[in-house]
This record gives sequence, structure tokens and C-alpha cells, in this order.
Amino acid sequence: MDFLTLLQILDASLRLATPLLLACLAGLFSERAGIFDIGLEGKMLVAAFLAGAIAATSGNVWLGLLAGIGASLMLSVVHGLASITFRGNQLISGVAINFFAAGLTVVASQSWFGQGGRTPQLSGAARFDPIIWPGAITKIKDLRKADPLDQAYSELLSGHAIIVYAALLLVPLSWWVLYRTRFGLRLRAVGENPAAVDTAGISVVRLRYSAVLICGVLCGIAGAYLSTALQAGFVKDMTAGRGYIALAALIFAKWRPWYALYACLLFGFLQALALRPDVLEKAIGLKVQVQLLDALPYILTVIILAGFVGKAIPPRAGGEPYVKER
Repeated sequence: MDFLTLLQILDASLRLATPLLLACLAGLFSERAGIFDIGLEGKMLVAAFLAGAIAATSGNVWLGLLAGIGASLMLSVVHGLASITFRGNQLISGVAINFFAAGLTVVASQSWFGQGGRTPQLSGAARFDPIIWPGAITKIKDLRKADPLDQAYSELLSGHAIIVYAALLLVPLSWWVLYRTRFGLRLRAVGENPAAVDTAGISVVRLRYSAVLICGVLCGIAGAYLSTALQAGFVKDMTAGRGYIALAALIFAKWRPWYALYACLLFGFLQALALRPDVLEKAIGLKVQVQLLDALPYILTVIILAGFVGKAIPPRAGGEPYVKER
């Protein structure tokens, strides 16, 4: 494997890891506040559909992004009402959101565009174009002749959509919010011991709703990225289990932002390898089944959820509705 090919795989890994990272950070905020959210998949799917649909009809990708965030926020409010206000089962609420999203997006897309559950192809201002950094080489024939530093700059650092860079910046921002601000301290406390937070005169309900809304915003961005940047439009079930993979990455990362980045990059790398089976075959000298490579991220998800990567202790009050003592 030559250096440029490695860079291309890493470049694809970063692009494929971006929606996972955004969804993983979304789950991080929600679960740190004690609200388990299985509905990451459904929120991303609805956001992907509405972002693609609004971008296609308006020709403005930013309106699509806002629509995707708005759709995800609505489902987050529903999950918050079920889990926080009415103290329902958080897992059932999340699963219901996933089923609702899977059916709604196909029916709405078919009714709206009549293309078998798809939106029209996006182009021009209806998509997030890659940002080319100054001095980056864009032609592959020139890139092959460039030195390794220029190759890394042009292939790996340059040429991504703005959401990719935003997702990377959200990792240190999330760490700072959770570990260096009063809001983050209270958010983590409410996921560990909500009674102590309530005793201190701080609203548990308000903190948990704040976490759920942050989760909705990040899931909305993740879904919009799928349909307006990673692909050129919405297709049926385009999240393809990414919400569940993000949950596995969150457990793998033990609910920490920086570890979440590393875990999502690992999953993105496995997905990138599935797109380039020829590279892996040359590296190991054996014929590799493409189906096996496609299944690797999901196999790793099962392994992580089965607890084979070490003990991961969730927030102590996670999944439990808080009932205020009178």
C-alpha cells in the first residue's frame, strides 16, 4: 500500500466517521444527564430526509440543515416528554422513535417526490461543497507526483465539507463544556445523583431537557450531513444503523468526548476498508469477502455491546426517571 492510498483511506474514514461522531456526542450529552437515547437512529433518519427534501425544493443547503435540526429537535422533545415529564420507559420511547422515523420518511418522501422513497439528486447550492484549502492540490495526477507532506495536506486536511471540520471542533468544545463549566458539572451530577442536585436547588428537569435538546441539535446535524454532504440526497434507510453504531462507540469510549472521537474514527476506518477491499487484499495477500468487510462495523458493535472490550460503567442514574421527594 503506497502512502497516497493510505491517505485516501484515512480521508474516507474521516468523512464516514463524521455522522457517527456527531451522533455519539449527542448520546454523550443525553446519557451524561441520565437519559438513555436509543432513538439516535430515528432522529438522524428524519433529519436526513427533511434536510434533503428542503434542500432539493429550496435549492439552499442551509435551509435544509435548519429543517433537519428542527425535525430532530421535535423528536427530542417527544422523547423528553415521555422520559422526563411522564417518567416513561426511556428505551421504549427511543425504539418507538426509530420505528416512527423508518416508516414516516419513506411514506413522506414517496408522497412528496414520487421517486420510490428518495429525494431528487442535490447539486450546486443545495449541497455542502468540499472546502479546498489554499495551496491544496486537486488533480490526482499532480497529487501522485507531490511530496508526502503536500499529499497529506491536500488529501487528508483539505477537501472536506464544513460539517466535518465542525464535528472535529465539537470534540474539544464538548470536553470543555462537560468538564470545565458549571453547566457541565451539573449535567454530569444529574446523571449520577439527581436527588443531590435537586437538594442544591437546581432543576433536574431543566438540566435533563437541556441535554435532550443538545442531543437533538447534534443528531439533526448528523442526519443533514448524510443527505447533503456525504451523499447527494436522501434514500430509504440511509442511516443504515449508524445510530446504533454511535451508541456502541459511546460505550466503547466510556462516555468521554476524546475517546468518542477515537472510537468513531475506528468505525469509520472499518467502513472505509469495506469501500476498498482491493487494498486490504493486497496488504494481506488473501481474497477478502466484501460482505464480511461490510459487516465488520456491526460485528464490532455486537462485540462492544456484549462487554468484551472491558467494563464500561454508565452514569448511575441513567435510564431511571427522577421522582422528586415531597
